Amino acid sequence: MVQFFTTFLYQPLFNFLVFLYKYTPGHDFGVAVIALTVIIKLILYPLGNWAIKSQKSIAEIQPKVKEIQEKYKNDKERQTKEMLEIYKKYKVNPFSGLLPILIQLPILIALYQVFWQGLNPSQSNLLYTFNDIQEPIRPFFIGLIDLSKPNLMLAVLAGILQFFQTKMVAPKLKAAKSGNKDVSNIVQKEMQYLLPVFTVLILARIPSALGLYLAVTGLFSIIQQYFVMKNKKV
Repeated sequence: MVQFFTTFLYQPLFNFLVFLYKYTPGHDFGVAVIALTVIIKLILYPLGNWAIKSQKSIAEIQPKVKEIQEKYKNDKERQTKEMLEIYKKYKVNPFSGLLPILIQLPILIALYQVFWQGLNPSQSNLLYTFNDIQEPIRPFFIGLIDLSKPNLMLAVLAGILQFFQTKMVAPKLKAAKSGNKDVSNIVQKEMQYLLPVFTVLILARIPSALGLYLAVTGLFSIIQQYFVMKNKKV
């Protein structure tokens, strides 16, 4: 399994990043990371579109789901049956958002390894023959930010963009009636804030190249979500 991961994920991404670095004006490692991020997002663009449309559909039927949950709160079997009927009627898969995450997670792990270990000279044996470089890679972005070290600014930027990315597709939360608190609404709202905070805390301790990757990913996703959700036919 480790060999498979190295051969088909880590090594190709590592070599592609080095290739971009070699042909980036001024050999700017940060620009190479941005270019790699955009290329990955373009490759996954159709999958991203599908995921956004699914999330939008789920958000749109939330009022009906809440209505069923309230109406059959004492009959869980009937509640489940009615909810499945709603999902079937509107052709919504409540688990559709998991597929993009499952596909992107191995890529994210591989990139973490690339940013963490790839700058180590010992990794040069993993370079393809056409990709050999004579000088060590300088891990700087615009000559100022050392992407091999943690950077709080990039960590916070990635967290902020993640917050807005999540907020764009989150269903509108309604105030609870008669003083009763909707637990799912509370959890959902808390997660909108807690996940970005958790992201910042993690990124503040690891190489900031991953923070730059996630910041660019977040910005790209926000733009993509804007155009997909702007389409009324979706």
